[in-house]
Amino acid sequence: MSTNGGLVILTEMLPSLPPSEKKIASYIIENPQESISLTANELGKRSSTSGAAVIRLCKSLNLKGFQDLKLRIAGDLQKTNDLGFSDIEPNESIVSVIEKMTNNSIQTIRETAELLSVDELEKAIEVVRNARRIHFIGVGASSIIAQDAQQKFLRINKTAYAFADMHMAATQVANAEAGDVVVGISFSGETKEVAKVLQLAKEKKATTISLTKYGSSIVTDAADIKLYTSVTKETTFRSGATSSRIAQLQVIDILFMCVASLQYDDTLMHLNATREAVEFLMGKNK
Repeated sequence: MSTNGGLVILTEMLPSLPPSEKKIASYIIENPQESISLTANELGKRSSTSGAAVIRLCKSLNLKGFQDLKLRIAGDLQKTNDLGFSDIEPNESIVSVIEKMTNNSIQTIRETAELLSVDELEKAIEVVRNARRIHFIGVGASSIIAQDAQQKFLRINKTAYAFADMHMAATQVANAEAGDVVVGISFSGETKEVAKVLQLAKEKKATTISLTKYGSSIVTDAADIKLYTSVTKETTFRSGATSSRIAQLQVIDILFMCVASLQYDDTLMHLNATREAVEFLMGKNK
């Protein structure tokens, strides 16, 4: 269980919460130090709601209970090195852009680590490790993540596919079966094509994994295993998908490294074989 990320989760989920739960979330965000010392009933009274509403809020946040939320908030309050996210201004200096983008990337990576569920990650590692075939699905910037994942897993002798063309993805998944794994990648979680491909995969008895920002969405609803990235809002230049891309790459890297670690000797053998193949193409063989 993560020991921080509570305030991040509350801030992200705030707009989509029911009125009573939104009042509680707003109260906690404004009074985090005080809130962690309260019982559910006391917090309900302070926020003009009820203890039952506090428990419902924790369920809406996909947390194990009020104690889980308090532990995460307490962890947030102990952090002193968060720099926050900075947007680019007109005619920004190169040095300033370097500093802001570096800080934003660090913050994204930290928040993603806080939001990753070890339990869900363990499930993903197990099914990917034993998969007959792995299908990575993404649209737009998320398709770049799918291609990166395919390249990584191909190098350790996993049968992996990546499709940005949803017609091709649907065609491939239509022939999926039990033992296959389909990974749907969508920062918003609201990419209809990705959700539909996951739904198709479930009909074919394949295991489905979602990789989205934190919270319920049409993509996570279609997934057996849910992995989350940083919920940080993108800056003005959203088309670049900078923060979301870094967060998605981080999760794919973690998933890959965990699988590789569990088959360490085989991984080294396959990586060496693929490295030698590339060197052969480049004319470096003796």
